[in-house]
Amino acid sequence: MKNLIMTSAALALTAGMALADGHSVVRMGTEGAYAPWNFLNDAGEVDGFERELGDELCARAELTCEWVTNEWDSIIPNLVSGNYDTIIAGMSITDERDEVIDFTQEYTPADPTSFAALSTDVDPAAGVVAAQTGTIQAAYIADQGWTLVEFATPEETLAAVRAGEADAVFADDSFLAAALEGQEELVMLEQQVTLGGGVGMGIRESDTELKDAFNAAITSMKEDGSLNALIEKWEVASTFE
Repeated sequence: MKNLIMTSAALALTAGMALADGHSVVRMGTEGAYAPWNFLNDAGEVDGFERELGDELCARAELTCEWVTNEWDSIIPNLVSGNYDTIIAGMSITDERDEVIDFTQEYTPADPTSFAALSTDVDPAAGVVAAQTGTIQAAYIADQGWTLVEFATPEETLAAVRAGEADAVFADDSFLAAALEGQEELVMLEQQVTLGGGVGMGIRESDTELKDAFNAAITSMKEDGSLNALIEKWEVASTFE
């Protein structure tokens, strides 16, 4: 195991040096509105699991991170346009997205997706389900043929249920657990679905060196146990075996 860790660290170092001319400063694009994955703290700075993870990945690859926030519904087009260099925003790896951008290996396994409602007797299939626009959750509800209402932000999906505009909200279990903590209005339903192929960093298809640098850094964190430690700290998903 020690030799594997040293090999991965060396790969990350080599990749960082190779990128010194073009990517010594990497702009990390995130939503900043999806706690505990990413959010803005009281100082207005990006915080959460992905901020801590991204900073560590950049350190291991010897890259300097600059954080940029972007609304979810345009987060992929703005990566392609060059407004930032990566997406690190709780984005599940899907075939549809992979046709437009590239992905690193997953840095968390797929997080279960859950429903929250005002009552435990709500049947999502028979009601109106709120989901964030452009997410795998919205696509799933549409594929089921259920009644879907989409919103631009995660907070708006919760507000829709509270206001009676939707019967349930469908989102990552970790997001709902954090959002419902300390309140008694909304409750989690027992029904869960696992969607997507894990969460990875989005990279432009032309940036193969940058992808390799982050893949090496992710591998090194998996091998030394620090990635599982971060996942457990922020309670965003199950850990890697």
